[in-house]
This record gives sequence, C-alpha cells and structure tokens, in this order.
Amino acid sequence: MSLDPARDPLDVDALLDDRKTRIVVCCGSGGVGKTTTAAALGLRAAERGRSVVVLTIDPARRLAQSMGIDSLDNVPRRVEDIKGDGELCAMMLDMKRTFDEIVEAHADKERARAILSNPFYQSLSAGFAGTQEYMAMEKLGQLRARDDWDLIVVDTPPSRSALDFLDAPKRLGSFLDGKLIRLLMAPAKVGGRAGMKFLNVGMSMMTGALGKLLGGQLLRDVQTFVAAMDTMFGGFRKRADATYRLLQAPGTAFLVVASPERDALREAAYFVERLAADDMPLAGLVLNRVHGSGAAGLSAERALAAAENLEERGIVDQEDGKIAGRSSSEAPSSEAPTSAAPTSPEAPGSSASTGTPSEGSEPASASGPAPSAATSDTPVADASDTSGTPVADASVERLTVGLLRLHAERMRLIAREQHTRDRFTALHPEVAVAEVAALPGDVHDLAGLRTIGDQLAAARGTEGPAGAA
Repeated sequence: MSLDPARDPLDVDALLDDRKTRIVVCCGSGGVGKTTTAAALGLRAAERGRSVVVLTIDPARRLAQSMGIDSLDNVPRRVEDIKGDGELCAMMLDMKRTFDEIVEAHADKERARAILSNPFYQSLSAGFAGTQEYMAMEKLGQLRARDDWDLIVVDTPPSRSALDFLDAPKRLGSFLDGKLIRLLMAPAKVGGRAGMKFLNVGMSMMTGALGKLLGGQLLRDVQTFVAAMDTMFGGFRKRADATYRLLQAPGTAFLVVASPERDALREAAYFVERLAADDMPLAGLVLNRVHGSGAAGLSAERALAAAENLEERGIVDQEDGKIAGRSSSEAPSSEAPTSAAPTSPEAPGSSASTGTPSEGSEPASASGPAPSAATSDTPVADASDTSGTPVADASVERLTVGLLRLHAERMRLIAREQHTRDRFTALHPEVAVAEVAALPGDVHDLAGLRTIGDQLAAARGTEGPAGAA
C-alpha cells in the first residue's frame, strides 16, 4: 500500500519539534490503536527533548505495561529509561476521582461533603453517559493550567463514536440547563418548607409523575444533589467552554487515528469534517496496522494459479521434458536400459549364493557389489506416494501450496485496504497521512513504542511499509 506521491505525507517530527505545539489529541473510533499511538508520540517527543505528559483514558492498562510502570492513576508518573534530554510522564484518567477533585476545589468543606456522600452524585460520577468524555476535557484543562509540561498528548476515550469527545461539554451544558434540573432546583431557590410548598402546589402533577418514575428516595437524592451543586453549575459550563476554546487554539493539533477498514475510515471522515466545521486544527491522519508484502510483485491471481497447478499436478508451466512433476528420465518405459542388471537366475544375486561370479563380470569388492536402482536395498527416503512423487517432494509441494494461498489472501487484503484508503483520500485530499505497518504482535515495552514512533516519523510517500506481517 502506498501513499499518493503528489500529496505531502504527515511530518510527525516537525509537529513534535514545534515548541508552539502544546497539545496533541489522538482521536478516532474504538479499537484502532489510539492508546499505542499516543504513547509512541509521547515517547518520541520526550526523546527529542520535550517535557511530555501522556493522558490516557484506556482502562486496559496497556500503556502502563509498555512504559514499565506498575500502574497508572490520576497522578502523572515519571517514565524511566528515556533516551535524550526530555522527560516523559504518563497518567490514566480516573473519572470519579477527577469529578471529586472538581467538587473539592469549588465547594466549601461542608457542601463538598454533602455532595460526595450523595447517592445520586455517586452514580453520576461513576457512570453517567458522557461523564468520562467531559472529565477527560476537565483533566486536560487542569494539566494545561499547571504548565509543568510543554507538550500534552491526549488519548481520547474508547467511545462508540469518535465525536463523543467533542460533544461532551455541549451535552453536559444541555443537561445542566435542562427543564428537569431547573424544576428540581426550584425548591432550593425558594428555600426550606416554603420551597417544597411551592413545588408541591405549583407542580404537584409533575413531581407525582417523577416520584413514580424515579422513586421517592431517588427523587429526594436528586433534589439534594441539585441544591448542593447549584453554585457549581456555572463553573462547569465556564470550564467546559474554556477547554473547548483551548482545543481550537493554534497550539493544539488533532491526529485522527484509524485502521484501513471501512467503518474506521468512515468514522475518521466524519471526525475530519466535524473538526473543520468547529474550526479545530487537524494535523493529519494516522493510518494504523497497514498490511504489506515483501513479494508484492506476485499477484493474488498468479499465486492461486500456481497453487492449483501444484495441487492438480498439471503440466502447465512445466519445463521441457517434465511430465506430472517427473523428468523424462524418470518416466516408465517398456524397454529395459542396456545397462540394467540381468534378471535371469544367473544374475549376480544367484551366482553370489554359490560364490561363483558370472562370466565376464567384474570380481566383487570387499564391500560387495554396488546396489542398483532395481534391488530391494533402495533407501526408505526414495519412497514414493501413489502418484509416483517422492514423499519428501510431496511435502515440499504441500507447503508451497499453503504459502501461495496465504500470499494470495494477503494480496487481496492489501488491495481491499488500498481501495478503502483511496476512497477516504478522494473525499479529503487535503489531509496528510502517515502509515504504520501492522506488527506481528502487541506492543508491550518501550522498544515497541520506539518502533511505532519510527514508522510514524518515516511517513514514506512513495512506497508502503515493507515486511509487515
């Protein structure tokens, strides 16, 4: 698979070396290698002299393992064995802990204690739809405000849709401004029993329906939570808007990560269009797990034809004098060669039993006469299968057939990936692309991350990755 030479490839090193680049966001649909890409970018930037923190939201803990860290949490951990003058830290978003930190930072102790112990808040902070994406935005804003690192690499949440990350602040704002929240805030704004009387008299039908839907205790928990959070709602919206503007700033670069598959590239295309619509800076596309072949000159059709030829033992493409895989000298003949050994009772085998050599024959050597092809002393290795082909040759042929068919499957896969990629680039010719070859196994250490970083930086514009498996 190859890039269009007329289009400039993605220059990853130039992006990482630019000190004006302060945030790199790796986004894309789930399962395309965002976490590994983010880690590889962070490591490469650190080894080129940057002070980097990688924020991952992937709970699989593969990032910690690949960086030689026992575990990651909501606190940045330093990565050892970095080559060069840079520094690398890594952390994994703890959604609930981040929410707790926001409450503790923006509410007095008594109010914070009431919020943190509220059952509705505990459910909200642990799994409310969109909370993970919003908390990722909050943590990004916190890291940027600290200014301890000159580059932040963000691995976005493994959402069903890549757009969830950008939509989270808007969804939270809609939730906080919704009619239900305003309804539940009404008693708190009026205050005490008067407030409850106001709510019961003015909206008795609504609260009755809510009580049946949510349950009386849950409704009270929600009302208590909303009353305690009332003064913080404005802060949520303000910080969400600030982080959104930060993502639009010139110092931010988005890298869309995708595999060369139809669904992943369709999602990538949606994301590219969304970034353009929201005026967010797109650096390019990382096309991950691209397959290649060191024998691309052998097409799938020719490989299959050769495999079928071997299986059927045909004469197609056989050299002159070859019949069904045997040379003409091996072909059976009705005429015995003149040099063949006698088959009469006076043959050397019979005279040997009496110790009298045949007339005209050479005396036997001390080791006995040399065996002929017709004797029963033929080595086992020369045994043949029912088609007359030696067993060893048949095994080689079966192996060759299997390899040819595997190669044909690989070439068809490469063709599908090329077609899918060409559809994307036809729609978005302005997007720079870097390809990363598929590796034979998972990345589990710094050396593997360096390999990914080298491939990202190579961005070959005229030839695909060689030797990908």
